[in-house]
Amino acid sequence: MSDSERLLDRINTPDDLRKLDRLDLVRLSDELRQHIIDEVSSNPGHFGASLGVVELTVALHYVYNTPYDKIVWDVGHQAYGHKILTGRKAQFHTNRKYKGISGFPRMAESEYDAFGVGHSSTSISAALGMAVASQARGEKRKVVAVIGDGALQAGLAYEGMNNAGNEKADLLVILNDNNISIDASVGALKEYLLDITTSRTYNRFKDKMWKLLGRSKRVGSRAQTIASQIEGTIKGTVLEQSNLFEAFKFRYFGPIDGHDVLHLTRVLEDLKTIPGPKLLHCVTVKGKGFPKAEEQQTIFHAPGRFDKCTGELIRPAECSKHPLYQEVFGNTIVELARQNDRIVGITPAMPTGCSLNIMMREMPGRAFDVGICEQHAVTFSAGMAANGLLPYCNIYSSFMQRAYDQVIHDVAIQGLKVVFCLDRGGLVGTDGATHHGFFDLAFMRNIPGMITAAPMDEVELRNMMYTAQLDSIKGPFSIRYPRGTGVICDWQKPFEEIEVGRARMISEGSDIAVLSIGHPGNFVAEAVEKLRDKGISVMHYDMRFANPVDTEVLHKVMKGFKKVITVEDGVIKGGFGSAVLEFAADNGYSPEVKRMGIPDYFVEHGTQKELWHECGYDTEGIYKTILQACGR
Repeated sequence: MSDSERLLDRINTPDDLRKLDRLDLVRLSDELRQHIIDEVSSNPGHFGASLGVVELTVALHYVYNTPYDKIVWDVGHQAYGHKILTGRKAQFHTNRKYKGISGFPRMAESEYDAFGVGHSSTSISAALGMAVASQARGEKRKVVAVIGDGALQAGLAYEGMNNAGNEKADLLVILNDNNISIDASVGALKEYLLDITTSRTYNRFKDKMWKLLGRSKRVGSRAQTIASQIEGTIKGTVLEQSNLFEAFKFRYFGPIDGHDVLHLTRVLEDLKTIPGPKLLHCVTVKGKGFPKAEEQQTIFHAPGRFDKCTGELIRPAECSKHPLYQEVFGNTIVELARQNDRIVGITPAMPTGCSLNIMMREMPGRAFDVGICEQHAVTFSAGMAANGLLPYCNIYSSFMQRAYDQVIHDVAIQGLKVVFCLDRGGLVGTDGATHHGFFDLAFMRNIPGMITAAPMDEVELRNMMYTAQLDSIKGPFSIRYPRGTGVICDWQKPFEEIEVGRARMISEGSDIAVLSIGHPGNFVAEAVEKLRDKGISVMHYDMRFANPVDTEVLHKVMKGFKKVITVEDGVIKGGFGSAVLEFAADNGYSPEVKRMGIPDYFVEHGTQKELWHECGYDTEGIYKTILQACGR
C-alpha cells in the first residue's frame, strides 16, 4: 500500500477493519476523523459528538463481531463514524439529505444499526432487552450500549441499570463521558463523574488494580476474586462516592482515555471475558481533533457549513432578516419576567436550542436547565406552580411525547398553571422522523382544561405568551411554534391580550373557506393572493386555538360554505382538522371538508421546504388543492 493510499479506502465493512494490524488502528482513526471533518464541513450535520468517539468506534468494531454482536448508540448523533465503517462511506455525502441516509442509527437502513435512536437515554434498556433475548435463545451474542453526550442524566437510563443489575445479563455499558450534551452538562451526576476522573489517589490505585486483575485471569479464579475484593475496598475508601454504578450491581471499570484506541481494544477484549453487567467509563473530548470544535463545543455540536481548515462558520449568502421563533420566545420571556416576578423558565438540556439562555444570562436564579429529563421538567414545573410560581416549560415538541403522562397526571388533573412552550412543532427538517413535532396538537387538544394554541407569526407568539400569564388564565396553556424563521421583521410590538378561543380573519371570500392554525397560515395567505388572479375568492381564518376552538367562526363557516379546507403542521389524524369535523358532526353540519397536514406515516428527513411539499401543504400544494376544490 502506498503512503498516499488511505486505510479507510480499504474499509467497507467491519470485517475489513478486523483484518488490519492492531497498530494500524491509530492511523485509521486519524483518517476516519478527517473524513468526518471533510464531509460535515460541506454537508452540515452533527459534528462534535462523532469526532469525540472516533477511537471508541474503531475499537468497538475491531473487537466485537458486528453485526452479530450488537452496539446500541445513545445519543444517535455519535454514530457518524459507525455509519462510515459499516458500508455507508460512499453514501455518507447524502447524510440528512432528502432521500439520503439518516443522521441517526436506523434499523431499516442497516443491519449494523442495532437500534434506532434520535433522542437520548434509551440504550441501556434496549441493550438489556437484546442481552436477555440472546440469553433466552442460547446465543453467544455480545451486547454493548454506548451512552454519552449527557444521556446518562435521564431517569430511563437508571431504570435500565436497575433492571440490568437484577437480571445479571451479560451487558457492557460504555459511558462516553465528555461533560457536555449540547450545552454544558448540569446536575450532581456531572460533579460525581468529575470527582472520579480527577481523583489522583483513586486513579493510581485503579491503575495498579487493573494490572493485578489482568494478571489474575492467568493465575486462577481465586486470585481474581481476591483482587476484585481489594478493588472494591479501594473504591469504597479512596473515593467514597465511587460505588454508584456498583450499587446497581454493575462492575465498574475506568476511567480510561477514550482516545487511546490501542488501550481501548485491549480493555474491550478483557471485558468480553467477564460475564454479567459491566460499565466502562471512557473520558473523551467532544470535537476531538478539530480545535474550533474543542474550544466551542456548543456551537460545533451542529455548526452548519464551515471552513475545514480554519473552522470559520460559513453563513448563507442570503440570511433571513426575520427572527427565529426560538429567539422570539427567548426575548419575550425575559420581557414578561421583568414585569411579572412569578415567571420562571425551565428547559431539559436545551437552553441554547430554545433560547432560554437569554434569560439564564439576565436572570440566572429564575431560569433552570434540568438536564435531559423531560418528565422531570414537567413535574418540576408542576411543583413550582403548586407553590405559587408561574413556570414557562420549554420542551421540543417531539421530546414532549416523553412527558405526556406527567402533563396529564401532574399538571392537568390538578389544574396547575404551567405554560408549555413547544419548540420545533411540525416538520423540523434534516433531523427526520425522530425529531419532527408531529403529534402535539393532537395530544394536547384532547386534555381537559388544556388551552392549545399555535401562532401564525412572531407577534402572535409574543401575545400568546403574554396572555398565558394573565390572572384570567387559571390552568395549563400550551403554545407550539415551528423551527426556523417567522415572517415579520418588526415583531417587538407592545403586548396585546388574545381572547382565548378566538380566531382572526385574514381574508374575506365567498367561494371556499380555509381554516388554518399556526405557521402554515402564511402559506395559505400566499396561495390566496395567487388565487385572486384566478378569480377565486377565499375566506381565510387563522384559528389560533385547537382547544377551545372558535365555535362562533365554525358556525359561520359551516352555514356559509359547502366546502372547507383545514391546514395544520401536524398529524391529520386527531389534529385540528379532526376538531373541525367533530364540531360539524356534533352540530349537524355536513360540509365537504378537506384536511391538509402530515399524512399517516413517519415522514423522513429533508429540508423543511422539501417535506412541506411532500406532505402537500406548502403554498403550491394549498393553491392546487383550492383550485381543485373549486372545480378549476
